[in-house]
Amino acid sequence: MGTANSIASIVVALLSPVLGAIADTGGAKKKLLFLFAMLGIIMTGSLHFVGRGQWELAILVYVTATIGFSSANNFYDSLLVTVASDENSDYVSALGFAIGYLGGGVLLALNVIMTLKPEIFGLQDSAHAVRVSFVTVAIWWAVFSIPIFLFVKEPQGRSSGRGWTVVIEGLRQFGHTFQELRQLKTVFLFLIAYWCYIDGVHTITRMAVDYGLSLGFEANSLVAALLITQFVGFPAALLFGIIGERIGAKTGIIFGIAVYTGVCVWSYFMDTITEFYVLATTVGLVLGGIQSLSRSLYSRIIPKNKAAEFFGFYNMIGKFAAVVGPVLIGWVGVLTGSPRLAILSVMILFVLGGVLLSRVNETAGTEAARELERL
Repeated sequence: MGTANSIASIVVALLSPVLGAIADTGGAKKKLLFLFAMLGIIMTGSLHFVGRGQWELAILVYVTATIGFSSANNFYDSLLVTVASDENSDYVSALGFAIGYLGGGVLLALNVIMTLKPEIFGLQDSAHAVRVSFVTVAIWWAVFSIPIFLFVKEPQGRSSGRGWTVVIEGLRQFGHTFQELRQLKTVFLFLIAYWCYIDGVHTITRMAVDYGLSLGFEANSLVAALLITQFVGFPAALLFGIIGERIGAKTGIIFGIAVYTGVCVWSYFMDTITEFYVLATTVGLVLGGIQSLSRSLYSRIIPKNKAAEFFGFYNMIGKFAAVVGPVLIGWVGVLTGSPRLAILSVMILFVLGGVLLSRVNETAGTEAARELERL
């Protein structure tokens, strides 16, 4: 499964900036969002029909579903500059993450209950419940995608062409924007900082269960901790939206980074499942906030008329995250033989990301982006 995730991440990382350029040029954000969302929805539901032992088919369907989900998110993120002004982008971005955590938590809780108590739902066993869960996810995804297609308006693209003309113009624009990205020092510095600290965030999220198992905690207890993180993330993300409006997105992100650094230190000394629950709650308090404020801050320092393209680079960085962290944990674990020192080493990514982010000048970045819009 790790290989499947890597394949999907590489494909999405390579496609996102190019597809973003085409979407901006042709005014096709919603069209491409619909295309990739439907791809993800259909493939997720199709996992229900994969039989036991068909691991090759399962990987193919899973990778395709992941590509659909991740690519759709690129165009979803880029619409932030359309539905929110610079003044309220922190709150709108946070609201999106908050509702996502609430909805994801409700569905996850339902699927867990289905798996643990399949007879309540008239299902044969836990394996049958897992297969049905894929269908519920697909239906949930489809239903809650409807509002964005009905009510969100998209500005016209820069090109009046159609079909392959737009694709060719988009590819040309991609090369031009790549050069602009190197010139926009604020954006470039932010992306490096983001890559460092979001790598740490993803590493903690993905390795938390493995770390808990290495300390001897039961799997069911760790699933409960994941549910805690989901539900705490709902009100916490909303709170971070208010924090971003009051003290600034960058300050809010740095606060979140500081909390994650403390989580790494605390994890080193952790001994009981109660402490793991407290840590899960703590992570839930800042996880959505650090993600939502990163998105809103980035939306203000990029040209609005090239949002999909620049968010393509943003999501490309996100897909290549959680690479250094797991490697760092692996090497430190091998060299020291201690999972505690391994998890402690992740704080290096947070410290480095925080230092780099502190050097990001949001005002200068916003002015440079607006100047580029006028050219």
